[in-house]
Amino acid sequence: MARFKGPRGKVCRRLDYPCFESPKFSRITKNYPPGEHGPTSRRRLSDYGIQMREKQRIKYTYGVLEKQFSNYFKKADLKEGITGHVLLQMLESRLDNVVYRMGFAPTRRAARQLVTHGHFLVNNRKVNIPSFSVKEGSEIRVRDKSKRIPLILDSVKRIKGDHTLPWMSIDKAKLVGEFIKIPERSELPEDFNEQLVVELYSK
Repeated sequence: MARFKGPRGKVCRRLDYPCFESPKFSRITKNYPPGEHGPTSRRRLSDYGIQMREKQRIKYTYGVLEKQFSNYFKKADLKEGITGHVLLQMLESRLDNVVYRMGFAPTRRAARQLVTHGHFLVNNRKVNIPSFSVKEGSEIRVRDKSKRIPLILDSVKRIKGDHTLPWMSIDKAKLVGEFIKIPERSELPEDFNEQLVVELYSK
């Protein structure tokens, strides 16, 4: 499966944003870009640089590659609605992201691996494609043979109380969740400025 295999810590420092869910990358301890010269003075980013940085933040957060991201944008641009909002909604509907949001995996990278290995059913059908687009009302279920996987069990145990995301629900005891609806932009917790991405691709 195609995925980013480079140094994630350097990516977070370069983009000044915690793009990965692992606690190791949640806090950026060095507030300057990687490089042999250390904390030298930063050059002021151009408008293009700011737009590119925002695109990279979104791309790495959702774990998609450059061509994939470009294809998502082209599809979002053809749909009705605000292009930036539609783009994020399409990324949120990816199966690996839905598995992560439901709490079946601690990170999107872990969710991607679990999906690829065929541990989940979508509407009682095995799906092993991380980019699979989940539709409204779909049921996501851990396969019976996979219900004892420590990674899944430990991740679900970290969910405190009821699942709080309004666009999905989860039964922790049965390891099954429902993708109730496509989330509104205001419901997404990430503080992205997707309009910058629209401006970047509009050039």
